[in-house]
Amino acid sequence: MMGDMAHGHNIIDETFYFMEGDGIMIIDDKEYPAPQGSAFLCEPKEMHNIRNDSDKQLKIVFIKGDYKPDDKI
Repeated sequence: MMGDMAHGHNIIDETFYFMEGDGIMIIDDKEYPAPQGSAFLCEPKEMHNIRNDSDKQLKIVFIKGDYKPDDKI
């Protein structure tokens, strides 16, 4: 699971797929229900984070549009 701080990227997009469990996807301070099987695309410059409000495990796959480890805001 992601840390407590939202982050974003200047150049790349990032896709999140909720494989197991139900979470909350936060994009630009707006919260979206993220049930198992859902996917979210975060565009460049969109600040994003994930929260697990349950007591169950949350497994997420995230895919970056291009690997640029220094592209973080």
